[in-house]
Amino acid sequence: MKYSKLRLFVGLLACLLSINAFSQKELKGKVVDFITYEPIESASIYIENSTIGTVSNTDGNFVLRVPQARVNDTLVISSIGFKSFRTAVKDYNAAEDIFLEEDMASLDEVILIADTRPKTGNDIVLRAIKRLPNNLPEQPYLQKGFLRHKEKNKREYKWLIESAITIYDSSYASGAEDNLKINVDENRKSYDLRDVDSLYAYSSYLRNTSGEFKMSAKQLRRDTIATATLVEAIKWNDDRVNGLGQLFKGRLNLMRNANMGDALFGENVLQHHQFRLDTILVDNGRKLYKIEILKGKEYVGLNTKRIYNEGFEPHGWLYIYWDSYAIKKIEYDLIASSDKQKRRSKSLFGTLNNHKLVITYMEYQEKMYPKYFYYETPKLVNVGDRSSDKLYKTDEERKKEREEQFYNTVQEILFTETIQDPELISEALQQPWSEDIFMQRPYNKEFWKNYNVLLESEEEEKLIQDLSKRATLFKQ
Repeated sequence: MKYSKLRLFVGLLACLLSINAFSQKELKGKVVDFITYEPIESASIYIENSTIGTVSNTDGNFVLRVPQARVNDTLVISSIGFKSFRTAVKDYNAAEDIFLEEDMASLDEVILIADTRPKTGNDIVLRAIKRLPNNLPEQPYLQKGFLRHKEKNKREYKWLIESAITIYDSSYASGAEDNLKINVDENRKSYDLRDVDSLYAYSSYLRNTSGEFKMSAKQLRRDTIATATLVEAIKWNDDRVNGLGQLFKGRLNLMRNANMGDALFGENVLQHHQFRLDTILVDNGRKLYKIEILKGKEYVGLNTKRIYNEGFEPHGWLYIYWDSYAIKKIEYDLIASSDKQKRRSKSLFGTLNNHKLVITYMEYQEKMYPKYFYYETPKLVNVGDRSSDKLYKTDEERKKEREEQFYNTVQEILFTETIQDPELISEALQQPWSEDIFMQRPYNKEFWKNYNVLLESEEEEKLIQDLSKRATLFKQ
């Protein structure tokens, strides 16, 4: 009953927000570097003076659905380090690729322009953090978004969920734990071919939910465990490692949660990070500091409950507007650095790169709102057989076991619309909210016909088609 009410509310909200919602203009295209002819990934494609937009995929391709009421507005296509492309929506020609030209600024010119401005990377980042209350939203808002959550081994997808989500945030000044809400509105695709009998996840689940459980995964028998219980264990394992709540309310939401007591970009940011000013770039005509993220004196940790998620060193880049110190983009990797974390990462995942995060922001009414999240991390699925009988396994059996030991989990979230209307926000908060991406929801064709999504790359499309075929065979 609650789910039916929420679906009804989502439908009403879509009607209120979209004028002539079922009459939209679909824009398709490809964004290309003018010099190299290479596709430009993560270019921003949006309607000027609105929050309607998308980003290009790894092939440079995009699709954007624009309400007919906005066909006279300006379409902007921009990417950091390039000159922007602008045209009226009604004049857009999908038959031609969009070529962006490089646009650079002089680092020396910017550094010498004013003696009172910070000169070092550390000082610029500290200024940007100090300005977060000015640059992030001060009032409550909703954001409509598209989630693609996928897991794969080295060869193929094992799991895919695509969902429409809504985020409520009361403001930067309030803590995310109690003042940020997430709801999964609709599901578009849902395929799950992970081994439901992942005994490692099940044994971890029992150890963490029942202090009396002492058995290891290899002591368990699949035929004695109910499938429903195993599914609960997998849900629990997903949520604690990389659930939506962890991503938005935890330490990896670096800027939104910089006011947390143990924030990575909080008051002790320089203990765990150092920042080096690299160069000056241009984004849509505005200068940007490009700043390299380097390791500090102390390791970075994520404080994940009952998982050793410590002992990392950070690497990556920050892009900060020169005029306002607003943060435009974050590229943030956590690499195993302590001896313990190196041993753990190499043994379990075969890599030292444990966390890869990209967050892009868009400016709307002089405030920076999240536009795009990308988060990738390996997740242990099966410990594998460490007993002596592994000596008698074939090379193919050992290879398959290694491939099923862990999956790479990737979450992409594209925010396509921001809602500030107090009445709509109040009405939304009166509905039941659930961030459960596993909940079964019937496919709503009319809803998805008018909803902006992330366009799959050619490689992703092939992997998804393969997963779909295997899922169909699995159900027969």
